[in-house]
This record gives sequence, structure tokens and C-alpha cells, in this order.
Amino acid sequence: MIQKREDPRAVARNVLGGRLQTCSLKPLTGFLRDGCCNTLDEDVGVHTVCVRVTAEFLAFSRARGNDLSTPMPDFDFPGLKPGDQWCLCAARWAEALEANCAPAVVLEATHERTLEFVSLADLKLHAQKPS
Repeated sequence: MIQKREDPRAVARNVLGGRLQTCSLKPLTGFLRDGCCNTLDEDVGVHTVCVRVTAEFLAFSRARGNDLSTPMPDFDFPGLKPGDQWCLCAARWAEALEANCAPAVVLEATHERTLEFVSLADLKLHAQKPS
């Protein structure tokens, strides 16, 4: 008997224990390009942290070999600018935290799997302030 695999979007939880919220539709983000920081086993980068990027973070990421600013039309990637929200790799956010340039986190849109890489306390210290 073939077991039906449950859609991760139907059961996804955020780091606060609630239902995972949308991170960004413009630019369209997420491993599944559904606007949410959902993840699957195939997501080896674990793109689960919803962040609001800054110029400082974009420069840091570029220096680490991951240029998130330059558009890559072949991959439907528009390039990010300061203020954009994006589903970031959990390990990259942890690395930025160590370098004191971690971007702000949208807790309600950050997948609970992120807690395998960083503590909730650190995420809360970098939570995006309500506007």
C-alpha cells in the first residue's frame, strides 16, 4: 500500500508554535516558492528563517559566496534589496549571528525546524519590531 505523503504546508508550525505565516510574495520566496519558509527533506539548505534583509547582511552574504543581491533570471530570482523579506538558510542566519550582522527575523513566518540550528532566545533578540 502506498502511503500518501502529507503536504508540509498543511501542518507547518512556526518557532512560536503557531501556524506558519507567509514570509514574502514579492519577492516570491521559500524553498517551494510558495511565499512561506516551508521545508522538505530535499531542502538541504534548510531555508526556514524569514528575515528582513539589510545592506550589511547582503554584503556579508556576498562575501561568504552567496550573492543575494544580483538578479538571476534563469532561476526566477529577482535579487534582493534592503527591506525585502526572504526565507534564509538557517545555518547562514546562525553564521551571520556569530558575525554580529544577523538580519531581523519574522518569528511568525520562521519555520520551527530553525530551532535545530539556533535558539528561540537568539531569534527573539533579533525579532523584527512591529511597524
